[in-house]
Amino acid sequence: MTARTFDVAVIGAGLVGSAIARRFGATRLSTVLLEARDDVGDGTSKANTAILHTGFDAKPGTLEARLVARGYHLLGDYAAATGIPVERTGALLVAWDDEQLAALPGLRDKARRNGYAECSIVDSRQVYHEVPDLAPGALGGLTVPGESITCTWTTNLALATEAVLRGVTLLRGHRVTAVRDDGTRTWLSTEHGDIGARWVVNAAGLGSDVVDRLFGHERFTVTPRRGELLVFDKLARAKAPRIVLPVPSRVGKGVLISPTIYGNVMLGPTAEDLEDRAATGTSEAGFAFLREKGAALMPSLLDEEVTAAYAGLRAAIDAEDYLIDVDEPRRYVLAGGIRSTGLTACLAIAEHVASLVDGVLDVAERPGLPPPPRMPNLGEAGPRPYQDAAAIAADPEYGRIVCFCERVTRGEIRDAFAAPIPPSTVDGLRRRTRAMNGRCQGFFCGAEVAALAESHGGPR
Repeated sequence: MTARTFDVAVIGAGLVGSAIARRFGATRLSTVLLEARDDVGDGTSKANTAILHTGFDAKPGTLEARLVARGYHLLGDYAAATGIPVERTGALLVAWDDEQLAALPGLRDKARRNGYAECSIVDSRQVYHEVPDLAPGALGGLTVPGESITCTWTTNLALATEAVLRGVTLLRGHRVTAVRDDGTRTWLSTEHGDIGARWVVNAAGLGSDVVDRLFGHERFTVTPRRGELLVFDKLARAKAPRIVLPVPSRVGKGVLISPTIYGNVMLGPTAEDLEDRAATGTSEAGFAFLREKGAALMPSLLDEEVTAAYAGLRAAIDAEDYLIDVDEPRRYVLAGGIRSTGLTACLAIAEHVASLVDGVLDVAERPGLPPPPRMPNLGEAGPRPYQDAAAIAADPEYGRIVCFCERVTRGEIRDAFAAPIPPSTVDGLRRRTRAMNGRCQGFFCGAEVAALAESHGGPR
């Protein structure tokens, strides 16, 4: 097998890696995006809580604080350009005891130090005006009007798609297992052959420390931190008009209640440090913990039906900041320790990485770039194909519903397989269309969806 060579190789096609590949794809540099799994965004990124953060509560002065604040605006603009759904719901931190109430002025001041001046302290009456279904006993709150919800699946796919449209080579199923430096190029060994690159960017998420050691470093260890969540039926959506956040404590940010872009309500996440980097299963203990927290925050929410439960692994490291660094002698960039704020910060991280190698590599944008891709809308706040009379008149496939829980049509499934990055698994199709993501979890439509996927050359 003939080895392929590029100017830049980006390892990891999650949100951060896809954003970095998109940025290098805008240059004259030849770029390859390597993903160990069978699809983009199939690791940590797919289970993000999907909140577009203002950065109000980041640690002031950190790289994370700066990049989240910058990324908030970059991703907001990118969402408008590509059709990524965003709902500007705002958030409310709720104080349930005197200690939490006393912490609110400090949190407001921290937000101001981070450049966000829109937070306001409100009394208990305003708290219940904002979210009437909260449990009794709230003493006050802090409003964060800029916090928003979005779709992490569409964001990741948009970034990777635009990278491909800009000329980036996407290689899925290419896990990097070894590294060899010949002095001019770094050779990345995969089970499908070697890939050569002048520069390598490590955005491998849960595997970033493993890749970092291949380059001779021993500077951090990723601890998989499992976050389990419960997803409630769309009938519960009115109970969560805002993102409800706990007042952070020494042990973390705690459990939140959030609306989702798909019309559901989410409760979670847990935070459990594990050793197994593939332990994405849910647990009885996790469910019990979430139900206990939910009963304390909003008891009536637990009367609603749970339509899904899932767990994601965050790439936690023993540091309070992102770990982004350049090893110029090895022609290597590390983008590690990117926590859940990576969704918001991904475009700013890509911008930052490009600035770090500017002068060593020509990262100037070339003229004549293709326009951003227009992504299918998966959100409930905007019209979906089944609601678009003009689209149905032009193409009746958009009026033929396959998944009735989520109102997914044959046309959307067809389009997913005709896209620049088609799904290679049924879960990949779910993330592109919402098919089988509703109440019945594919019980009713699963066979027809699988048959349609097979007819388009996709997974069975």
